[in-house]
Amino acid sequence: MRRAWTAFAFSLAYFGLGLAWLLGAHPPGPGDLFVAWFLIVAAVGCFIPGIANQVSLARAYLAAPALAYSMTPGNLGSLAVVLAIAGLTDLVDGTIARRFDRPSTLGGGLDPVVDGVLLGAVAVGLVLSEIIPAWLAAVIVVRYLLPALGALVLISLHRRPELRHTVSGQISTALIIVLVGGICLFRFLNQDATNVVIGAEVVIPIATVATFMHLAWAARRRRPAAATQAG
Repeated sequence: MRRAWTAFAFSLAYFGLGLAWLLGAHPPGPGDLFVAWFLIVAAVGCFIPGIANQVSLARAYLAAPALAYSMTPGNLGSLAVVLAIAGLTDLVDGTIARRFDRPSTLGGGLDPVVDGVLLGAVAVGLVLSEIIPAWLAAVIVVRYLLPALGALVLISLHRRPELRHTVSGQISTALIIVLVGGICLFRFLNQDATNVVIGAEVVIPIATVATFMHLAWAARRRRPAAATQAG
C-alpha cells in the first residue's frame, strides 16, 4: 500500500512540474499534446513501484521539453540543460535502487525504455531543426528500438527475457547524452560544433554496434534459458 501511495505522489508531483513548465516557460510546440503526454506517463507511473524506478521515469516526462527545445535552434541551451538533468537521473537511479530498493527486473527493463523515449524525441527534433543528419537520428532510435523488439519477440515465443543493465548499454547511453548535449551547447554558444558532430557520427554508431554485439553474445550464452539483457 505504501509503495502505491509513493508512486501516486511521484506521478502527481511530476505532472504538476510538467504543467508548471508549460505555463511558465511557454515552450514551442503543441501544448495540448504535451499535457496529454504528461497525463499518460503519470497514469503509467502510478503503477510503477520503487523510488529508483520513479527517478528513471523522470526521463520519460523530460521527453516533452526535449522535443520542444530540439525543434527550435534558439532553444538549444535549454535542451542542453534538459539533457544534463536526464543524465543526472541516469546516474542516481541505480544508486538509489541499491541503497533504498533492490535492483529489479522492472528497473532493468524500464531504464532503456525511458532512455529510448527521451533520446528518440531529441533525435527527431534535431533532425527537424537540421542540427544532426537523419541517418544519425535513425541510429539513435534503432539503438533502443531493436533491443525492445527483441525482448517482445522472446515474450511472444513464451520465453522470459532476463532484463538487466549492461555496461555497454550504460556507456552508449552516456555517450549519446554527452555528445548530443555537447552539440546543442556549442550551437547555443555560437561555437563551431563541427568536431563534436563528427565525433558523434563516429562514436555513436560504434557504441551502438558494441551494445548489440554484447546483447547478442549474452543471449547466445544464455540460450538454454532463452534470456536476453536490456541495453
